[in-house]
Amino acid sequence: MSQPPPIRNVSDTARWAAIHRAIETERSDALFRDPFARMLAGARGEQILRDMPPTGDWAWPIRTFLFDRTVLGAVKEGFDTVVNLAAGLDARPYRLQLPRDLHWFEVDLPGILAEKEELLRSEKPICQVERVPIDLADSGARQELFVRLGQSARRALILTEGLLMYLETEAVRSLAQNLAAQRSFRRWVLELSSPGLLRLLQRTLGNKLEQAKAPFKFAPPEGPSFFEPAGWKAKEVHSMLKTAAKLRRLDFKMRLLALLPESSGRQGSRPWGGVCVLDRAASPDGPS
Repeated sequence: MSQPPPIRNVSDTARWAAIHRAIETERSDALFRDPFARMLAGARGEQILRDMPPTGDWAWPIRTFLFDRTVLGAVKEGFDTVVNLAAGLDARPYRLQLPRDLHWFEVDLPGILAEKEELLRSEKPICQVERVPIDLADSGARQELFVRLGQSARRALILTEGLLMYLETEAVRSLAQNLAAQRSFRRWVLELSSPGLLRLLQRTLGNKLEQAKAPFKFAPPEGPSFFEPAGWKAKEVHSMLKTAAKLRRLDFKMRLLALLPESSGRQGSRPWGGVCVLDRAASPDGPS
C-alpha cells in the first residue's frame, strides 16, 4: 500500500508551522517562546516534519518573529483589534504580552478551529478572543464578516500569515479590495514571495503540496506594489533572508547570499521572500 502524502490538506500546513514554532521555542537562543506549539502540532505535525523536505527551515521562525514584532508594535500604537485570517493553530493571543481589552478574531475553516478550541480548552487567552469559522473562499460570507468586524473596530490590524501563497492572483486582489473597503482596517501584515522563490518552492515541494490540493500560487512580480491599486501602501518591507542573517540564523552559504543587494520593490527571477507591513492608503475624500 502507498504511503499517505505528508500534507493531506491545507489545514495540515498549520501543523507544519506549529512544529517549527515548537523547535524554535526549545532553542536556548529562541527568538520567541510558544509553549503551546508542540501540543498544537501533535504527532501529525512531527510526522509532517519528518516527511517533508527540509527546505528553508530557518524561514519559519523568522516569519513568526517578524509577525510578532508587527503585532506588538501595532498594539503600542493603539490598535484595538486584530483580525487573523487563516489563523490555523496560531497561539499569539495566549503567548504575547497583549492588553486584556484587545479584541482578537481568529478566522479559519470550522474543522481546524474546533480542533484548536478543544486543545486549548483549559488555557485562558491574554486578550479577548473570538473564533469565526468560515471558508474565506466564500466571498459573500467573507464580506459580511469584514463589515461586522469593521464596524466594531476603531483601528484593526489584519494578519495573513501562511495564506496568500496558496491563492490565485485574482483571489488575493479581491481579498485586498474587501479589506480596504473597511475604514477601520488600517494595517495589514503579510508574507510575500518573488516569482523566483515560487519556482524554487514548486520544484522542491510542489508534488507534495499538489497531492494535498494546496499548491503554492501567488508571487506577484510587482512585489508589495501589487496591493497599491486595491488601496494599500507598503510601510515596511523586511527580507526574511536579511533578517535571518542579522539574527545569526544562516549557514555560511546562506550568509553569503544575504550579502547580495535586494530590492523591496519589483521582484523577478531571484528567490526572495519577505514580510510586508501595509498601511491603508488615504481615501479620495480624506485621510484613512
